[in-house]
Amino acid sequence: MSNTATIYLIAGVCGVLGLAAFVGLILVPAWSSYGRLWQRFTAAFLSLYVLAALLGIGLLGAGGVLWLYDRFST
Repeated sequence: MSNTATIYLIAGVCGVLGLAAFVGLILVPAWSSYGRLWQRFTAAFLSLYVLAALLGIGLLGAGGVLWLYDRFST
């Protein structure tokens, strides 16, 4: 297995685990907190904002690491 394939495999596994954590820790409690179907769909839709915020924080953190990597690697 090449280095690129290993990186893709690790990124894929991390993505699946992150999505599973989002579903298990955020989406399922939001869905089960309400009784009416329209309330459940609204809570599920609004939890997508939480997912977008988590992705944004992750991308900013990764960008910061990549930006500072040159300064600390020498």
